[in-house]
Amino acid sequence: MSTVVVRSLPFNTRLTVGNAREILARDRARAQKILAGVNPHGPLALREARRRHGERHDHYEHRERHHGRREHEHESEREREREREHEHKHHSGGADTGSGISTGSGTGTGTGSTGSGSSGGPVGVDVTDASVNYDATVGVGSPATDYTLLIDTGSSNTWVGADKAYVKTSTSKSTGDTVNVSYGSGSFSGTEYTDTVTLASQLVITNQSIGVASSAQGFSGVDGILGVGPVDLTQGTVSNTNEVPTVTDNLYSQGTISTESLGISFEPSTSAEVANGELTFGGTDSTRHTGSITYTPITTTSPASLYWGINQDVSYGTGTTLLSGNAGIVDTGTTLLLLASDAFSKYQSATGATLDNTTGLLTITESQYEALQSLYFTIGGTTFEFTANAQIWPRALNTQIGGESGKIYLVASNLGSESGQGLDFINGFAWLQRFYSVFDTTNAQVGLANTQYTDATTN
Repeated sequence: MSTVVVRSLPFNTRLTVGNAREILARDRARAQKILAGVNPHGPLALREARRRHGERHDHYEHRERHHGRREHEHESEREREREREHEHKHHSGGADTGSGISTGSGTGTGTGSTGSGSSGGPVGVDVTDASVNYDATVGVGSPATDYTLLIDTGSSNTWVGADKAYVKTSTSKSTGDTVNVSYGSGSFSGTEYTDTVTLASQLVITNQSIGVASSAQGFSGVDGILGVGPVDLTQGTVSNTNEVPTVTDNLYSQGTISTESLGISFEPSTSAEVANGELTFGGTDSTRHTGSITYTPITTTSPASLYWGINQDVSYGTGTTLLSGNAGIVDTGTTLLLLASDAFSKYQSATGATLDNTTGLLTITESQYEALQSLYFTIGGTTFEFTANAQIWPRALNTQIGGESGKIYLVASNLGSESGQGLDFINGFAWLQRFYSVFDTTNAQVGLANTQYTDATTN
């Protein structure tokens, strides 16, 4: 199946990115919430939530009991969805589709996600690199009104109305329920509707839950959020409802994709307005990575186990071990590469870097950069090289984070706590720009692969 291009816009042309100190503070606050087990959103957390509440709660059936307004036609659709859920639980290894986008098997400690014959293959959506964020234009209603939505793998409610007002059409139906969602940097409240959502010509979702904001804080110049995280993050966000089927849930249940897996391709860039990223719903895109994908199971170490947590070794050069078999997470919602305080101190000492008072980031001289060695991450039996160039913030974007154009800043920062607490690193956005990543809910694993940009020298 061919890649689908969705019009996308640079997030930071409408919403200030903030200086590096603000970014670092936000990243560390996120780390502290993870250490406290707040808003777990990994596949094991999802399975535990489903174990506690039984199989996935039927959103519309629940409403029929409370509101008595769902018609008989929804009953047959519920039965079809239950059948698909049952089939989904028994998926195993698949094969390449022949177009570059595949549901294939992986290497390392796991196998890749696959699909069923009754559902569609994986579909790619192009997104734009905006220094620290990605977003896309999403159509809602019929005829569709376009909204600019921030793409978020760490939340699961989709909503509009922060800037552009919601436009009702013939497909818009109010459920009468209220929606309240809080984020690390904002919140919104409003009313829930169901409506048609168009991500691309091949990604049209009917009866999707949409929050329509009557109040939104922390969002300026963006219309809302496209939540592509797991469904357990919707618990408690909508009144009279346990869980709300997400965009990804409905893509699966309506036969558009065949497995709950999300492939993510980021690339390093020197501009804030480059459409160089891709989200692949329902599989992976082999044209976006080089070599095989290494899969590693979700770590058993808490609290990382409740998120997209893995175990990894980290070393600087060939002689300095920073972490050995430690647990942490891979996270698109974190901008920097965060290391436990003791590992960070070793890294700073080895590089000779000093702390910059303006940005709060480590900085090095040109001669120190010339001597900078690679960081090596061993994950699932495969060693991934994070080159010297990958370790620095793109110099062309220094001023966007409040830095000086002539300085060299490092993207590795202090997580804020010592190792051994179950969250000893966060491989964030800056790290993910050099590797292809797969967030595989079906098989409870993370996949990683090199790309043609792993060794890029653009920064």
